[in-house]
Amino acid sequence: MQKTPLYDLHVELGGKMVEFAGYQMPVQYPAGVLSEHQHTRESASLFDVSHMGQLILKSTVLGAELEKLVPSSIQNLTQGQTRYTVLLNEEGGILDDLLVTHRGDHLYLVVNASRKDEDLAYLRQHLDAEINYIEERSLIALQGPKAVDVLSALNPVCATMKFMTGQTLELAGMSVYITRSGYTGEDGFEISVHNNDVEELSRLLLESEFVKPAGLGARDSLRLEAGLCLYGHDMDETINPIQAGLRWIIQKRRREEKGFPGADKILDQLENGPEKIRVGIKPEGRAPAREGVEIVDSDGNKIGVVTSGGFGPTVQGPVAMGYVEASKSGIGEKINLMIRGKAMPANIVEMPFAPHRYYRG
Repeated sequence: MQKTPLYDLHVELGGKMVEFAGYQMPVQYPAGVLSEHQHTRESASLFDVSHMGQLILKSTVLGAELEKLVPSSIQNLTQGQTRYTVLLNEEGGILDDLLVTHRGDHLYLVVNASRKDEDLAYLRQHLDAEINYIEERSLIALQGPKAVDVLSALNPVCATMKFMTGQTLELAGMSVYITRSGYTGEDGFEISVHNNDVEELSRLLLESEFVKPAGLGARDSLRLEAGLCLYGHDMDETINPIQAGLRWIIQKRRREEKGFPGADKILDQLENGPEKIRVGIKPEGRAPAREGVEIVDSDGNKIGVVTSGGFGPTVQGPVAMGYVEASKSGIGEKINLMIRGKAMPANIVEMPFAPHRYYRG
């Protein structure tokens, strides 16, 4: 079991440590998941995401090389611009979702903790590029509407950054790479900082009256309300970007030129529609629908399955995501969720469940 450089701080703060993706990570602190979730929505929370993989990709044709394996346009990224995309297998299935940032002479990739070793091997196997795992840096996320105020007090440049951009800055004398990004639906920042500095920076941020620590539990409820996929649950190697509701990541040039794994299958579904698709689900009662719950139509026929679900503190009720047959995916469609053997009424609804509040300038 691995530990992040912030392990001792988590324990000191009363974090309840659990195994996650091979790491000891805090699932919550004494305040509890509900409090941490609400504090993120109202102020700012500090998350340790150092278990994620940070990679550097160098090649003579940066964007064109990575485009061999992703459906998004990488060649047109300007320096400091970040893009969300997915890594594809030969059938167009999703091997991982990731963030890609153009950093001048290299691309900076942030991949999922559970997939980083596989991603590194896959990239090295298929690309003519030098790809290295950044061992010496940690990653923390400051998320919530007060995050910009907290960081701007340390470096005013943070206030002018736009969503999905990044740059190298100094915070209290520490050199960091900051992207205005995150996975909570809120405005916020992800900060790549040297392992030797991450505890000092974290303690400094936690000194703010606006900042409290938050764990995996709040991170999951926040991303669920934001309608964001969790790899290994809402998408995997058997799901393609169209089925996952991610058609927006395939820019016009890529649709026209193709050249990515599974392009014919993906573009056919883009034009004609997939057989199944990810949808938002709102149960009518108070019982949450967890992952694996069967979705049935009014006649009792199975039409899909829940892939993420739980209580949404912001919407004050249960919310879920899952895959259903495309013919049953319309907004307002009446469905039933088989919870403990009983059919519980629910509706297909629009996502996100809580509005995104990214800063676009």
